[in-house]
Amino acid sequence: MSIALSEQEILRRESLQQLRNLGINPYPAEAFDVTAWAKDITENFEAHPDTYQHVTLAGRIMTRRIMGSASFAELQDSTGRIQIYLKRDDICPDEDKTLYNTVFKKLLDIGDYIGVKGYVFLTQTGEISVHVQQLFVLSKSLKPLPVVKRDEEGNIHDGFTDPEQRYRQRYVDLTVNPDFKQIFINRSKVISSMRDYFNSEGWMEVETPILQPVHGGAAARPFATHHNTLDMPLFLRIANELYLKRLIVAGFDGVYEFGKMFRNEGMDRTHNPEFTSVEIYVAYKDYIWMMEMVEKCLEHVTRAIHGIPVVQYGANEINFAGPYVKLSMYDSILKYTGIDVSEMDEAGLRETCADLGIETNESMGKGKLIDEIFGAKVEANLIQPTYITDYPIEMTPLAKKHRSKEGLVERFELFVNGKEIANAYSELNDPIDQRERFEDQLLLAGRGDDEAMAMDDDFLRALEYGMPPTSGLGIGIDRLVMMMTNQSTIQEVLFFPQMRPEKKSKIATLDDFVNIGVPPEWVPVLNKMGFNTVEELKAANPNKVFNDLGGMRKKLKLNIDMPVKEAVMAWFE
Repeated sequence: MSIALSEQEILRRESLQQLRNLGINPYPAEAFDVTAWAKDITENFEAHPDTYQHVTLAGRIMTRRIMGSASFAELQDSTGRIQIYLKRDDICPDEDKTLYNTVFKKLLDIGDYIGVKGYVFLTQTGEISVHVQQLFVLSKSLKPLPVVKRDEEGNIHDGFTDPEQRYRQRYVDLTVNPDFKQIFINRSKVISSMRDYFNSEGWMEVETPILQPVHGGAAARPFATHHNTLDMPLFLRIANELYLKRLIVAGFDGVYEFGKMFRNEGMDRTHNPEFTSVEIYVAYKDYIWMMEMVEKCLEHVTRAIHGIPVVQYGANEINFAGPYVKLSMYDSILKYTGIDVSEMDEAGLRETCADLGIETNESMGKGKLIDEIFGAKVEANLIQPTYITDYPIEMTPLAKKHRSKEGLVERFELFVNGKEIANAYSELNDPIDQRERFEDQLLLAGRGDDEAMAMDDDFLRALEYGMPPTSGLGIGIDRLVMMMTNQSTIQEVLFFPQMRPEKKSKIATLDDFVNIGVPPEWVPVLNKMGFNTVEELKAANPNKVFNDLGGMRKKLKLNIDMPVKEAVMAWFE
């Protein structure tokens, strides 16, 4: 017996062994052919009762009411819960009643997976239920689920609500809080509806490398690794932009990719080091065309989720139907600060940042200083979908120079509810200009900017073969899903967000307890009482521990001598 196990876990393992002793495999290999689901039955039985006279369901036991020779339980499958009714003589038609009297009543627990065959009926109270005629054990649960209590109004008490536990143990979270499944169902709809839109336009979904020899396509710090066979450093991609542009060079008119990106940066309510984005590149288009496409696409996605182009996000109603407001980067700063930064040099921008209380450092060039001002003073004001356009050239090494405005590039970012969710350019396809921009990035890297882009000679070589005029777009899927599902943190829309290492509870050895005077035969009993370390024991009330030891001796029918009170008190000295 492991001293790290709780009393419940020990009892469940004992039940597991008893099932095996009865010849029941608690983890059968055979397929179980499910023919009906809880939601379908509860929604359609009364209209079509004859359809549900022979059903096979499978799921977890979530509640039980044992009542002698007949019992009720709740079965939860992937679609919801349904009541099941078990009668001893129905599931045990022969003289052997073990399946009901022993297996169901004594050896099965909340959380166990079972399969049932039977027919659907209405109870005397009018509840749709499944009358079970056959019962099958499909998987024995060795850890008890958290108990989630609901009152008559449906309010949850003692729920599994701690965010860290929920994110770390999503398998438990979605079992006891099944309403959260809808977030991830809608996440899937966001991606599939966007994919449908792109496919309907004739653009091709592709895959590009995740491990890259040169990190590029965005300003971000990469995760570095090493390939042993090639004996070379590699980077987890921070963007797939440069590879997708290579495919435009190769002659594809439109390509897109949904994929994971990795940025070795901070974590907060809207940032996770591993995130999902979609990038799309379409030949012979520009950023003006891309604005119209984004409006159509996001309205299509919103209608697919909600049926209308409007979503509720926090206190705000966000309307994704176009056209969206457009503001240039300089005009947006002027609007919300009253300061015109369009003609300022780096020194003037540093002075402006100081006046506005914005911290800077020596690694920041002109582009980053402008970005800091924008982030601090403008972003939070952009609630309805708003395009920020025409960025300073220093901020965007991969975008084409503006066709009519000196010092700017043809770029937009889409902001919604104060957060950027999309970024797009008229793509830079001049290889000489692109090389100069990369060289400028190298100078910033030399000043200590660890987010500056690296030189990518192969990408430059691709451009030298010729890339047609192209417009490119990237959308952060996680942030978009947050808005579509009214969630305030990115962790809520990720099945398994990145977490700090879990703090492991210290487990004491038998000798640790013996060293403070505990008889070896009583150590497992203390473990069953929840004391896994000497520190936990010493923090308890000595008199209560003594009394509880007597209770456990009686409950477990232990044939060992009860320690005298004075000896127990000595454990706490």
